[in-house]
Amino acid sequence: MRTGKLFAAALASALLAAGCGGRQSGGNSNATPTPVVSKTPGPLPDAAFKAQLTLPEAPARLRAGQKETIQVHIKNASDVFWWSRGGEVNERSDNWFYIAAANRWLKADGSLLTDMDGRYGISKDLKPGEETEVPLVVTAPKEPGEYLLEVDLVQEQVSWFSDKGSPTARAKVTVVR
Repeated sequence: MRTGKLFAAALASALLAAGCGGRQSGGNSNATPTPVVSKTPGPLPDAAFKAQLTLPEAPARLRAGQKETIQVHIKNASDVFWWSRGGEVNERSDNWFYIAAANRWLKADGSLLTDMDGRYGISKDLKPGEETEVPLVVTAPKEPGEYLLEVDLVQEQVSWFSDKGSPTARAKVTVVR
């Protein structure tokens, strides 16, 4: 993580020196901040890990082990441009730096049941304030009971958005035989 913070600090310094960060010129203190855009694949700066996630039609009931496709509504709530594939040109084939919606299953008390279930990369780059929806295949737990389906974003090989303070989307799901 220290390397990521150093990279973010160096990136911010370079962008400011190039005139790509902060407020636009013109002396107007109400000017809109210029979004931070890095074309090189790499970890997002900490300020980029801000998303608004919703589950418009989350299932209330699933059969044990049932696979279900849910829609995840994603909004870039940061002032940083998100490259869906981690950078303008990312020729890596190992998914480093890609941004994806992913889910975990929690027990009714909020404790972790399974950390990795479904994952689906965002299908387009998102400017600050832009929104998209992605289909996410989730698999219900194998034992009947009350659960929480939690959806988060992850920048692959870097961090879950919630680990940087971004809220997740949750839905109560009853699993039956």
